[in-house]
Parts: sequence; C-alpha cells; structure tokens
Amino acid sequence: MFKKILIANRGEIACRVIKTARRMGIATVAVYSDADARAPFVQMADEAVHIGPSPASESYLIANKIIAACKATGAEAVHPGYGFLSERTSFAEALAKENIAFIGPPVNAIAAMGDKIESKKLAKEAGVNVVPGFVGEIRDTEHAVEISNEIGYPVMMKASAGGGGKGMRLAHDEKDVREGFEATKREGLNSFGDDRVFIEKFILNPRHIEIQILGDQHGNVLYLNERECSIQRRHQKVVEEAPSPFVTPEMRKAMGEQCVALSKAVGYYSAGTVELIVSGADPTGESFYFLEMNTRLQVEHPVTEAITGIDLVEQMIRVAAGEKLELTQDDIRIDGWAIENRVYAEDPYRGFLPSTGRLVRYRTPVPAWEGDERGVDGVRVDAGVEEGGEVSIFYDPMIAKLVTWGKTRDEAADLQIAALDRFELEGLGHNIDFVSAIMQHPRFRSGDLTTGFIAEEYPEGFHGAETDDHIVRALAAIGGFMASAEADRARRTDGQLGDRLDPPAKWEVTVGGKNHKVKLGHKHIKVDGEKVDIALEYTPGDKLVVAEIDNEELAVKVAKTRGGWKMTTRGAIHDVRVLPWHVAPLATHMIEKIPPDLSKFLICPMPGLLVALHVDEGDAVEAGQPLATVEAMKMENILRAEKSGTVKTVNAAQGDSLAVDAVILEME
Repeated sequence: MFKKILIANRGEIACRVIKTARRMGIATVAVYSDADARAPFVQMADEAVHIGPSPASESYLIANKIIAACKATGAEAVHPGYGFLSERTSFAEALAKENIAFIGPPVNAIAAMGDKIESKKLAKEAGVNVVPGFVGEIRDTEHAVEISNEIGYPVMMKASAGGGGKGMRLAHDEKDVREGFEATKREGLNSFGDDRVFIEKFILNPRHIEIQILGDQHGNVLYLNERECSIQRRHQKVVEEAPSPFVTPEMRKAMGEQCVALSKAVGYYSAGTVELIVSGADPTGESFYFLEMNTRLQVEHPVTEAITGIDLVEQMIRVAAGEKLELTQDDIRIDGWAIENRVYAEDPYRGFLPSTGRLVRYRTPVPAWEGDERGVDGVRVDAGVEEGGEVSIFYDPMIAKLVTWGKTRDEAADLQIAALDRFELEGLGHNIDFVSAIMQHPRFRSGDLTTGFIAEEYPEGFHGAETDDHIVRALAAIGGFMASAEADRARRTDGQLGDRLDPPAKWEVTVGGKNHKVKLGHKHIKVDGEKVDIALEYTPGDKLVVAEIDNEELAVKVAKTRGGWKMTTRGAIHDVRVLPWHVAPLATHMIEKIPPDLSKFLICPMPGLLVALHVDEGDAVEAGQPLATVEAMKMENILRAEKSGTVKTVNAAQGDSLAVDAVILEME
C-alpha cells in the first residue's frame, strides 16, 4: 500500500480524498494555487505545495508542476479527483514515466472512453445502443447546420472532451446551431483544451441514468447499481439520487451487465461511470442509450456510497496499489435511499446568475466530513470552503454537497428539507432555496423526472417555493415572539423605553402581503385569535431560530430589517413586517420608493470576462438580440437586449474583466 499520495485537485474533492487516506494511514500532499492558499484542503493535508497563479490553466492544469510536487514530497501516487487532469491521457502517461502511480483507470481506457466521439464508435462496435448522431469531424458552422438538418431537430451539440455540463448546447432549429456552435467550440477549448464538437439527436422526455462501475487490475468488474441524475440545469446536474425511482430490478441488471461488458472491452479498472439516457416515454425502460463514460470519480459518488456502504475512494486507492477486489456482484446491495443536492454559488432569484464573493457566514447542518458514508444521523456534508473564505471566478461554482440517507425516498427528501433550512450561507447568492423547493415539489415526490424538469416546472424562473397557511401562521407567531424579545431587551437596557414588558404584547405581523394579529399571553401565542402551539428560544441577534410548532420542528433563518425580519425557510424568503397594533394603521401612509428604469443600460450581472461584444455604437437592436457574451466560472452567458433601440455608447471592449453591475453599453 502507498505511504503518501498527492491530490491533484482542490476544494471538496481534495478534502474527500484526504479524509479516506487519513483513515487508511496514508499521508497526503495538497497542491494549491494563489486563490487557494488559505483553503481548508490545504490545511487538512499533511503537506502542501504551491503550484502557481489562480487560473487553472497556470496551475492545476499543468502536469509538470504536479509531477514536480510529487518528486519534491516523495508522493508515490496521484489521485486526480474529477475535472482538471483526471481524464487526460497525457497526464497519466507522464506519471507512468516517472514511476508514479495514477489512482484511476489505465491510459488506454481513458483514451478510449474519454473522447466522446471515439467512445461512441467503440460502444457501437461492442453492441451497445448509441444515440443517433454524427460522430465525425465537423468542419465549421455551415457543416454543423447541414448535419443538424439531416439528423432532425432538436439536436445536442457537445464538446468532444467536455463534461460537467460545459461545452453543451441544445439547438431547436438552424438559428440555434448558428448561434451556439462556435460558443460550444470555445467552451470546449477553454475548459478542456479541445475544440472538437459532435452532434447527436436530442431524446425527448429523457431521463439521465448512470451506472457506477468498479474494477480491479485482475479482470474483475462490478456495477454498483444506478444513480438518477435527471434534474439538471444547463446540462449540469443539480440533484442526484440512488437508486432511481424509475429503474426496476430487471432494468438495473440489463443496464449493469451491458456497462460491465463495455468496461471489460476496454480493459477498465478503478471507479468509473457509464452514463445512459433513457426515454421517459418508454415505461419499459428498454430504450436506453449509451451517452458517455466518465473515467474518473463522479461528483455524485456519495449517494452510491450511502446505499452500498462502500468507500469508493478507498477502493480506487486499493485497486491502484494492485489489490484485488474483495467484493463480488452478489455483495452489492441497496440499503435505503440517498439524495444529493449540490449547493452552488448562483442566484436562482436572478436567473441563476453566477455569484462570487466572501462567505460572510457559513454554517452547515452537520460538521463537514464527520461520520461514515451516511454522515451524521443520515446527513452528510462534503465541502471545501469555510466561513471567511472566498468563492472566486476561477473555478466551478459548487460550494458543497448535501447528502441525506433514509430508509425510504420520502424520508431522504424530508431530511434534505430540514437540513437545507439549517444551512446558513451569507455573502453571496446561492441555490439553497431552489433545491429545497425541488425536494418539496409534488412532481419530484412522484418520481416523474426528466432532464427538462427545471425548465418545465419553472418556465418563468424561480421566485421561491410555495408556502402553505401553516407555515405563514408559524412565521407570524415567530415574528411576534421575536418582536417581544427585542422590545423586552430594549426596556431592560437602561430603561430607555420605560417599564418592563408586561404581557400581553400585541403585534400586527405582515407575511406575504397579508396582515395577522399576533397576541402574546403569559403562556401562549394567538394568531388571528387562534392559539398556536409553539415552543422556541430566541436571543436578539440570533441568525437561526428553531421552533417546535404543533409537534413539528421548523428551522428559520432570520435577518433583521428596518421594519421586521427577513425570514427564510422551506425554500422561500419572506419579508416579515412587525409593528405594534397602534402603529400599524399608520404604515399605509408611507410613500413607496419607485426604482429607476435601467432598461436602456446593458449591465453586467456578475463578475466575469467579456469574451464577445456583438454590437457597435450606432447599431440598431431588437428586443432579445444578443449584445454581449460574458464568461464566469467557466461558463459563457449571453446578455440580450431588454427592448429595441440604438446603441448610444459602448463602455467596454472584448477581453475586459468586468465587475458586477458594470455598464457595458447604453442604448437610446
């Protein structure tokens, strides 16, 4: 067994590998860029080596720097995590030349499966169903249009070396192909160093199912059941679960055996994932197609670990050391249900715009990295950040992974909702409310999932989860209780407001635009005349209030505002105004401030790089027309005109680094 390994990655996956290595008694080496100098994974490792500036192209993607760090520290093996160099054959080959073990599959398997064009050819030769499409070299945009017309719309354009939702564009017509083909090539080149693109038919009502593979260097290959990864946004996974609510035991066996056969055909060992696309229109599940094989550990591997009890990172290390799998296919089980939500630095209330900045407050529902594969009491947090740290523009926007395990799917989903309510994150936009809303959505609960779930259920964007009357009454009661606590403290501070608080206290609490009369007695709280059975503790300044209402626990994140509190719970933000009964009628006389009209300005919605400016001064534009393309967190975002007009002035040039709210151009 290895005595020391180096992790050629960053963030939560680096922490993940370090945790298992530490348990196995293996020393670890971290490598880090300027941006990650104070990151938790650097502190967790036994040794750390600085490898360059913040951009990945100048640090994490330079194989020679990783190898130099191995030599300097005596690391015998490298775990690549996912992304970066994890699927680069040149990196695995370079390690082999230096007699450094690669904790991953053999070079020939990476080459065969890592290239999406070649992998489809191999899968077809092996008798695996593949999605109809064109897997040859595409010369230019006109050739792409010609191919797409022949296949029939809709089609999907994908970067050959792509992954993680990057370098992918869905085209419904010729216009989409012309607009998106070059962007797909650029994303592929910028993220993976390869601008080749292939085009395939887009399967309607598709479900994304993937099979976890595990093999050793002695010819043994197993499948560790499936994961459902259908809930995606911009082709990037948001929610994953294991097992799938769609897959039957017969389907699981057919899919698993086919994926094992494909893996054996390329001599695969280590952990890997075969991704399949299944037509949701086929209730038998027989129409499944090979999508791609990821020759690495997947982001969503924890849900497989939770239902099987198998530490995949440990197995990867043992396989790389030449050990034989001690497991057989009969040992693989499904125990309970696991769900993973990815917590992203993106703001769903602003069209999911990327968000960067400092984590002013960061508190997880359970401590990160504590517990086993199922975490603590069924809640697991995999994270690579800490309070006071910064989410930069240089890397992926994922902050953490929240994993819950329960005996049933509903139990795992309920644990997610409760844990998300306790997940405190301030300083930048995040998607906690959004994934909580998904967990509560009737369609999610029914298991009727497709990759179009988010687009279909939130066509007008996300504005918060639906809130029932029970939650509204609870928030009104909590608001009245906190207002009384604040008033009591004010009275006790040098007697500034006179006598001590003597219940009953009376408040008008406005939640969701509706006013509620809240009255606090000596032993109870009444909302609109009805008694609320509630128990809670609140000290002015608390950021999280946990109440027990009608024998059910409700966690509410609170932030003081001028007229009350901003309360966040169950996937929605509520502006709660609290006024004494005798003051509330006067609030109707307050003048509402009207925000200025900014529609004539093109304002950069996030920090990023201006990669393209599509208009010049004097150009006439129509509503919806692309005006500029901004790259942030390795994704390109097209900014469009809100209304028709003429470009008056242009304030930025291609290649400029833009701050949030920077004015790119003005129209008249």
